[in-house]
Amino acid sequence: MNIIVCAKQVPNTQEVKLDQTTGRLMREGVPSIMNPDDKAGLEAALQLKDKCGAKVTLLTMGPPQAVEILREGLAMGADEVLLLSDKAFGGSDTLATSSIIAAAIRKMDYDLIITGRQAIDGDTAQVGPQIAEHLGLVNISYAEELEIADDHIIVKRQYEDRYHKIKAKLPVVITALAELATPRYMTPGGIFDAYRTGQVTTWGRADIEVDDAKIGLTGSPTRVFRSFTKDLKGKGQIVNVDTNESVEFLLEKFHEKFII
Repeated sequence: MNIIVCAKQVPNTQEVKLDQTTGRLMREGVPSIMNPDDKAGLEAALQLKDKCGAKVTLLTMGPPQAVEILREGLAMGADEVLLLSDKAFGGSDTLATSSIIAAAIRKMDYDLIITGRQAIDGDTAQVGPQIAEHLGLVNISYAEELEIADDHIIVKRQYEDRYHKIKAKLPVVITALAELATPRYMTPGGIFDAYRTGQVTTWGRADIEVDDAKIGLTGSPTRVFRSFTKDLKGKGQIVNVDTNESVEFLLEKFHEKFII
C-alpha cells in the first residue's frame, strides 16, 4: 500500500499577532510547526504502515524552509518526503494550491491520500476536498477513526451530534481530524537520520504538468482583503426573576436592540 500524506507548515497561532494598521498577520519571529490535523493524519498513516507494511510519503508545498516539517516527518517514520517549492507557486489560494498538489500526486503511486481537515492559519478546510475533486476520487472528510479491509477503507466520520461509518473502495482521499491519532514523538535515532542521511526531493514548476493559469496569483480567484480579531462582547447582565417576568424582560430587551 502506498499512502501519501499532505501537510502544511504553519505559524504557531498561539504566538501570532495582528498588525492593527494593515490587518495582516505578523509572522516575523513566530515559530513554525506542522499543522496539527496534518500531523494526526501522518500518525494514522504510520500506524497503517506498522500494521500493514505500507509505504508513507509526506508531501508539502511551501518555501524552502518548509523542509523542516518534512525532516520531522522522516524522524517520525515517513519513508519518503517531497517538497513542492517554486516562486511560480507564490500567492496561491486554496484552489491553486490544490491544483499544484494534485498535479504532483498524479506522478506518484497511491492507494490512500490523507490530508488534515484544515490548517490553523487559514481554517478553510478546502484543500483536501479540492485535491479529491481534481483527481476524481472519493473524499471522506472529518475522519476520526479508520481501518483498512482488503481493498476498502472504513472510516468513522464525525458529523455534528453523531457519526457516520463509511466504507469506500481505495483509492480515496481522507481529511483527518486531530482526534484521528495522537502523533508519536520523534526518536533520537530518527532525528539523526532525518538530518544526516534523509533525502528530501524537491519539485518545482518544471516538474509537474499544470496549466499556468491555474497556479499562483493568476490561478487564485480569491484574495484575503484583511484579517482581524473578533471584538470582545461587553459584560453581560444577570437578572434573577421568575419565568413570566423573564419573558417580559427579554422581550423588552429585544425591542430596545431592534431584534424584534
